[in-house]
Amino acid sequence: MKILKFGGTSIGSAQKMRSVVGLISDNEPKIIVLSAMAGTTDRLVEITNYLSKNNKDTARELTFSLEKKYKQTIESLFKTSEYKNKANKTVLYHFNHIRSFFYKCYSKHQMKSILSQGELLSVSLFHFLLEEQGKDSVHLPALNFMRIDRMEEPDEFYIKENLERELKAHPNSKLFITQGYICRNAFGEIDNMKRGGSDYTASLIAAATDAKELQIWTDVNGFYNNDPRYVKDTHTIRELSFNEAAELAYFGAKILHPSSVLPCKLKDIPVRLKNTMNPEDEGTLISNITPRKDIRAVASKSDIIAVKVQSHRMLLAYGFIRKVFEVFEMYRTPVDVIATSEVAVSVTIDTSEYLDSILEDLKKLGTVEIEKEQSIVCVVGNLLPDKKGFFAKIFDALSEIPVRMISYGGSPHNVTMLVNNKDKTKALLTLNKNLFGHEE
Repeated sequence: MKILKFGGTSIGSAQKMRSVVGLISDNEPKIIVLSAMAGTTDRLVEITNYLSKNNKDTARELTFSLEKKYKQTIESLFKTSEYKNKANKTVLYHFNHIRSFFYKCYSKHQMKSILSQGELLSVSLFHFLLEEQGKDSVHLPALNFMRIDRMEEPDEFYIKENLERELKAHPNSKLFITQGYICRNAFGEIDNMKRGGSDYTASLIAAATDAKELQIWTDVNGFYNNDPRYVKDTHTIRELSFNEAAELAYFGAKILHPSSVLPCKLKDIPVRLKNTMNPEDEGTLISNITPRKDIRAVASKSDIIAVKVQSHRMLLAYGFIRKVFEVFEMYRTPVDVIATSEVAVSVTIDTSEYLDSILEDLKKLGTVEIEKEQSIVCVVGNLLPDKKGFFAKIFDALSEIPVRMISYGGSPHNVTMLVNNKDKTKALLTLNKNLFGHEE
């Protein structure tokens, strides 16, 4: 069995939904995992934000606008009045559910329930489309088998047992459709998956079913060797190890959340990234097989904050580094890059949510300095020490760019530098030239 996940852009219109039907219409057993249609979740988040501020009039307007968009999609998506009526009744049901919260005391649980409507809608409409075209398929409600525990981690035993039960109820079926992102929590309430949402759902399903392959379909051909938003001359990387893909994803490649395919890595299930707009392209294959010893790609992440803590003592005291990291742990703020000297520790974070409180606590340990508007630039590959001269190529490229921090040695898969936001594009371009022989 294969697991195929389609993101919001892949099913963002009636035409795109019909194209996806063509991509899955073979006789191979598969489970299709769908996100909400493009733009839906953002609009639902807006609605919940206005409800939290008790601005129900604006929430109603946004709800009406989104409902109207779905009704227009239905007119284009279905050919028969029978299925147009079915789809419209389903849309009305889900939007009435959203409107029901306008008359209740707003809560976090209600927000999660509203956000779940996007995936529930997309799967229902897609399932109706398959039915109208006479294609045998089974709607597997994700809320019947996807669950997180009290620590908000996936309950993998529960997922496997309940998914197997759902599949066994349809022994002669080969095509199953389910929702990504949504789940129940340990109390049975509607919740959602963190760490990449629908991708994570698909990876957990692949692991639970011992799938042959997980395919993640999006709007690009896969991982690129540099950021195509800033660098013109880039190419798709055809093969990556899970470790390399995780480094690229963590340090800025938006195509994949770094933790979302961990279940597949642990079960040795290959993951292929594909483009619904260009299905003939082979995409990027991610597996536990290390393709080659080489520099593979450059990634970047902007708007980083650098924090430097210098000990009050001349040398780092015993327990100083532990205390520094306990501060970040207390405020649930992940640290990206670390560099140390005899008397100081420098780290980077990508959120300012608890920055004032963090700085206040760090000042109890030493002198604190911060630099905002920084960018992480990361060079990713496999066993970089075996690649002779790679350091020279990197630092030659950055010879005219001030580098705030350098981190290397924590893994054989990346060298990470910190530069100012205004220097990021130049760094990506010069690295592209020095490492891959491309001018832009």
